[in-house]
Amino acid sequence: MKSPLIQIKNLHISFLAAETPSVATTLEPFAVKRSSAVDNATSVPALGEFWPGQGGIYAGIRQYADGLRHVVFSAEDVGEHEWGAYGVEVEASSRIDGRINSQVLTANGGHPAASAAANYTADGLTDFYLPSIGELSHGWQFIPEHFKRDWHWSSTQRSADNAFYVYFDDGDQNGYGKSNELRVRPVRSWLI
Repeated sequence: MKSPLIQIKNLHISFLAAETPSVATTLEPFAVKRSSAVDNATSVPALGEFWPGQGGIYAGIRQYADGLRHVVFSAEDVGEHEWGAYGVEVEASSRIDGRINSQVLTANGGHPAASAAANYTADGLTDFYLPSIGELSHGWQFIPEHFKRDWHWSSTQRSADNAFYVYFDDGDQNGYGKSNELRVRPVRSWLI
């Protein structure tokens, strides 16, 4: 069972002093470590809304090895591409973090889907990548209406011949031959 997505925008707590009931002490809203990209945004949008200045559609918060991250998918696919390197085993096996997988794939060359995602830019941002199977599943769970009901590549390799995909019609996840052309949807994430 996955934990529910929780979003706290502002928290304001007031305490009344016991000895002087007329005096209220107020705590400032909790400070949150934010990236410089987020500092330029006025507020976090609701799930499924376009986030101005952040390059796409807000899909919520996910846990990564380095902490909680905001996740934003591009507003559009960048075509259909082969995953690439059919018959070759590469170290792109993270089911959680597509950034790690995509760095491996683009560094090795011959991976059209990862290259298409990495070359995507929006709102002047160039840190997009091919999502992991977990990130694509997150998109299907929280913002499926923003994806074409079709197969989308993940950056997660299953074997030398197959990589994982998500079918946005019913959420099916499986492996498919790397030489096939499936849709590519770039994503970006940053620490909150």
